[in-house]
Amino acid sequence: MIPRELKSIQWMAFLLMSCFIGAAVGSFQGQNHGHNTLTERTTPMPSLGYISPAYFDISMPRNVTALVGKSAYLSCRVRNLGNKTVAWVRHRDIHVLTIGTYTYTSDQRFQTTHHKDTDEWTLHIKWAQPRDAGTYECQISSVPIRSYTVTLRVVVPTATILGGPDLYVDKGSTINLTCAIRFSPEPPAYIFWYHQDEVISYDSTRGGVSVITEKGEVTTSYLLLQDAELTDSGKYSCSPSNADVASVRVHVLNGERPEAMQTGSAGLSSSCVCISILIIISNIYNYLRVWLGLQSLHSDSHLR
Repeated sequence: MIPRELKSIQWMAFLLMSCFIGAAVGSFQGQNHGHNTLTERTTPMPSLGYISPAYFDISMPRNVTALVGKSAYLSCRVRNLGNKTVAWVRHRDIHVLTIGTYTYTSDQRFQTTHHKDTDEWTLHIKWAQPRDAGTYECQISSVPIRSYTVTLRVVVPTATILGGPDLYVDKGSTINLTCAIRFSPEPPAYIFWYHQDEVISYDSTRGGVSVITEKGEVTTSYLLLQDAELTDSGKYSCSPSNADVASVRVHVLNGERPEAMQTGSAGLSSSCVCISILIIISNIYNYLRVWLGLQSLHSDSHLR
């Protein structure tokens, strides 16, 4: 047991120390009174109470998808950071990319931005490449180090012809090929269709060839060939301006019924109604073109 006299001495020593610290702080602040610049730069005295450690807001996304060639943004939100620092580390090679807002890599595509209003630290990767895909760690310089992982996926625009790789249609039916372009930052500037490596001409002597393109988050191009002939068999390719070529092989059958056969254009479009509308539009367009040609001839005959 500690004697009562010793407890009194310890308590008085604590009070004297507190008074001394308070007087020293007051004197320091008094000397700098009126000097706003110095006062703003002065680090406040730490609280003698418990300081909550820094921690991550786990509601931030852990999976991020970026388009190749575009910017990728990976964010972590740190609460109660205090005098600790935040670093972004690439997991595959344990390479420190940034510490605070300073970049520590020769690859200047990486930089970190601190949003003070939201406590977010955002790693910005410019012109993302497939090699950038993987796991990244947002780390707090605490003991032990705390980390928050974010996985980046970099996608490349792709073209796909639905229903492939082999399609079977009956002679005399309509061939309908549907090409979907996904993961494109913007719709392709153009889409070419090929038959046996030859560009399909919409004004060819064959006739009955139509192409309708719907642009959006997923761009879709429909190739319609009416009254399929045996010579229409072969490889068809869809070639967008911003994606690799997609191909499919079409088999026009003259009465054969193979087990895997898809009658007409079944299975190539997501909607039979959509196919019907496209065919109707194509027919109306062809009829209008013929009618306008006849009107032009009729007008010329009157002028003569």
